[in-house]
Amino acid sequence: MHSSYDKFPFVEISKSSDLCFTGWARIFSEVTRLIQSKNQVKTVICMDLYHGVNVAEMLNVVKANLEITALFNTNDFLKTPELIREMVFPYVTDDPVFGKINNIEMADFFEADKLQSAQEEIKAINSGLVVICGEGAALFAKPDILIYADLARWEIQKRMKRNEVGNFGSDNLAESFALKYKQGYFLDWRVFDRHKLSFFDQIDYFLDANIPDAPKMLSASTYQKGLDETVSRPFRVVPFFDPGPWGGQWLKEVVDLDRDEVNYAWGFDCVPEENSLLFKVGEHLFELPSINLVLTRPKKLLGELIYNEFGAEFPIRFDFLDTMDGGNLSLQVHPTRAYIQEKFGMSYTQDESYYFLEAQEDACVYLGTHKNVNAAEMIADLEKAQRGMTDFDAEKYVNKLPVKKHDHVLIPAGTIHCSGKNAVVLEISATPYIFTFKLWDWGRLGLDGKPRPINIEHGKNVIDYTRDEDWVKKNLFNNVTDISRNGHVREESTGLYATQFIETRRHWFDAKVTHYTDGNMNVVNLVEGREVVVESPEGLFEPYVVHYAETFIVPAHVPAYTVAPFGESAGQQCATIKAYIRT
Repeated sequence: MHSSYDKFPFVEISKSSDLCFTGWARIFSEVTRLIQSKNQVKTVICMDLYHGVNVAEMLNVVKANLEITALFNTNDFLKTPELIREMVFPYVTDDPVFGKINNIEMADFFEADKLQSAQEEIKAINSGLVVICGEGAALFAKPDILIYADLARWEIQKRMKRNEVGNFGSDNLAESFALKYKQGYFLDWRVFDRHKLSFFDQIDYFLDANIPDAPKMLSASTYQKGLDETVSRPFRVVPFFDPGPWGGQWLKEVVDLDRDEVNYAWGFDCVPEENSLLFKVGEHLFELPSINLVLTRPKKLLGELIYNEFGAEFPIRFDFLDTMDGGNLSLQVHPTRAYIQEKFGMSYTQDESYYFLEAQEDACVYLGTHKNVNAAEMIADLEKAQRGMTDFDAEKYVNKLPVKKHDHVLIPAGTIHCSGKNAVVLEISATPYIFTFKLWDWGRLGLDGKPRPINIEHGKNVIDYTRDEDWVKKNLFNNVTDISRNGHVREESTGLYATQFIETRRHWFDAKVTHYTDGNMNVVNLVEGREVVVESPEGLFEPYVVHYAETFIVPAHVPAYTVAPFGESAGQQCATIKAYIRT
């Protein structure tokens, strides 16, 4: 059967293509129009860039398209890479995977006296066009025109892998992707998001820099309208996919991905920290980081109660783990809340669950330890295996349980676990996704031919050995409770565990189901059925069609929505799994 999965979902914000300025000539024609409309003796333009945007390219197009009196490259005022390395080391650390959350600001990367000198020089210029271009440009002057060139994190990661991008202020282009990603996660992206947010409402134009030879620009009014439109209706973020050492073949077919790729291990279908959004403006698609929506519209997106608890963070994550015709995931454990706060500065941890979208007859999950397991012996055997002295006999210590399609396995922090081969997991989890302590990777290498980092030292400190086979089966395996049912709709609670802050509800239906958000954001995936239509009972948004395996977000600002079988699924039984924050 053909794939119906939409890899490029968008929010339409205007029918007029004229509102999206495409190509450098048209972009700078619009900027020139605004300069002339101001009719000033002196005009200051700040062209601020997100990490990963090509500074040299931006400087070249500025010089080619504007008549400039003075041009300042912000990179000329940075601290040396050595000083920056010394500054960030306590937070980046020498751990191969983990760093620490911190409060470093954009200004900390610049030499204070050089920055002040540049500010004074810019003030002293009496006439003409002054342009400050580069990361942190808004620190240098109060601009007459402020342009922000933005980039999705997935695009940054691709550029890192191609050694086109290192870390901010660092000379580490050739460093491994894993180390560059770590510094991005714990440092760069948080610094840049705080910086961007500090002047977000003063930006005049937003630039989509994701495709270097096809730049696009929106005015602030169009861009802000798009954000407002998005939090007023159900929407999807743009998914991305990546191969891995245990990856499978299911995503290729269901999502219609490149059949020549070795596999696809991950499908990031709802990770707003790293996904992007697409605005449709006439015939143009304008890409922006979805984190911008979270940062600037948190109360309408998340709801007042969730915002008060988590701040401007999206606390729920949906993603796919494909092991169909692949291999086992790594045997792993996630840190407890106390441990993640103490060691890494995170306020909450990666509680999660596995919802099995597909499972072959031999599919299984490793979950919890055997009763009265000898913890010291297990850790010793893991350490021996890591040193290459022997393989680790996982089944000697860890429960191996068969799974089938639509099973839901709950995994509170501290529970040793992994999905086996020949399954497709919809992982429903809290957002701090990097904090996976791998204990055993089945003796295999990563796709780069190198061993993946193992974290026994961290992992042994958080494994909960009371979660034995009896406890796991009683508390974590298909913990399903009927909420309501009639002739056409059955609602079930499927978790998560009592210590976890996410609630999940599954609806089986062959007719329209009404959902009320009660001011609480919903994240929903269609786990059974070809397609459904999502509508507003009050007509507050246009009907929205969702296909099998697609995840959609319903902002807290939307009071109610209905889901009904549609198109090929009309009259047939469908099912959704919905997650929201317990209050």
